[in-house]
Amino acid sequence: MSLDRETRVVAVVVIAGVIMSILDVTIVNVALEALARDLRAPLGTIQWVATGYLLSLAMVIPLSGWASERFGAKPVWMCSVALFGACSALCGLSWSAASLICFRVLQGLGGGMILPVEMSLLAQTAGPQRVGRVMSVVGVPMLLGPVLGPVIGGLLVDGASWRWIFFVNVPISVVAVILAARLLPRAAGRADPGRLDWLGVALLPPALAAIVFGLSETQSHGGIARPLAFGPVVLGLLLTCLFVLHARRAPRPLIDLRLFRSRRFSAAAATAWMLGGALFGAMIILPLYYQVARGESALTAGLLMAPQGLGAALAMPFSGRLTDRVGGGPVALVGCVIMALATLPLVLVDATTPHAELAAVLVARGVGLGAAMMPAMAAAYAALTPAEVPRATSALNALQRIGGSMGTALLAVVLQHETRATDAAASAFGRTFAWAAAITLAAVVPAAVLAFAERPGRRRSRAAIAGASSATRTRPASS
Repeated sequence: MSLDRETRVVAVVVIAGVIMSILDVTIVNVALEALARDLRAPLGTIQWVATGYLLSLAMVIPLSGWASERFGAKPVWMCSVALFGACSALCGLSWSAASLICFRVLQGLGGGMILPVEMSLLAQTAGPQRVGRVMSVVGVPMLLGPVLGPVIGGLLVDGASWRWIFFVNVPISVVAVILAARLLPRAAGRADPGRLDWLGVALLPPALAAIVFGLSETQSHGGIARPLAFGPVVLGLLLTCLFVLHARRAPRPLIDLRLFRSRRFSAAAATAWMLGGALFGAMIILPLYYQVARGESALTAGLLMAPQGLGAALAMPFSGRLTDRVGGGPVALVGCVIMALATLPLVLVDATTPHAELAAVLVARGVGLGAAMMPAMAAAYAALTPAEVPRATSALNALQRIGGSMGTALLAVVLQHETRATDAAASAFGRTFAWAAAITLAAVVPAAVLAFAERPGRRRSRAAIAGASSATRTRPASS
């Protein structure tokens, strides 16, 4: 089933926003040392350039569903991209560490809404029958971003200045806003959102921010056992529990927990959550392996990560077509199995593992990732009515973001522990990759549940198609 012109136009327009928001999560990481040197600030302060951005992302994501319903997806997306671009320019013009951190927090407020709003817009435009195909289009930059971010960041820092890692967003945002103003449908996403759930706003965004903050501090403060790490996590979990109690009684909560009564949606959300941990956790460990155990530069490490993005890009178009034909569950299940099997060889890495062997493993891992992540998301959207899409998108993106933070924190703590316990750095990385393999294997369980839960829907769909074909064959020809 081919995509109609409106869906293709929406997909092309929003990809610009995807590229900016995804790249910006990782592109800054390779510039932290240059930032600390030029702004004359310790790394402990400069790391807030990354942490502050993640915190503001976590806080604003739950609001994206209500905002899309209240104002429409088009104006919300345009304002988010414009705010992101303007704050990118301010980040590039920063004169101190404090000013840069402040502008990065503001930039995250725009960046946090770009991805959930555009995914909601795409899902509503494409409809459940084509959501797999359209998600495969937007999924390519989503999976390439964590790989290309360090490469682009290294090129800009080495060849120009750290300021250009922010300035590069400005022309992209201008083009994206102009295209959106001319081409995006006006009424997409509009609905009656009711009054804003202010108690939910007071509970859930701070909860997510506290969890992300605590997890991000585990690496720099000696593990999860430190008060600065586990304290915010415990507070965030407490606030989350309070939000759950509130949302069960509220008529229009910030995130509708009734969505999770659907076994298909719950299984798809759990799969996306675990895959987020497997993806972003390994994306921290793999570059460190190349730099610490193999002595490569940041730019070279980024380039050596490219085979995983290539594998994902190759698998994505095929997985999208298969998702529309057989459902996201079976495709995501196969993808999770491939990804888990491709992660196992990394457990055996040492300081002399051939680069060609590692590249082949990463290509296979990318294929599994490309066949798992977006089909799982597409399966979640296929289980929804159009009215449920905006707030469901908020829930899915929040879960994926938390999954990524948890995976990153877990593997960072494991690596830190193994490095202290092992003389050979490569051995420490191999043991850490064992945990990454375990996370990926765990994602197979909800993916299997999702594949099983989709079976009645696939049978009804096949029966409807067969009935329509039979009616067409038996219809008498017109004279």
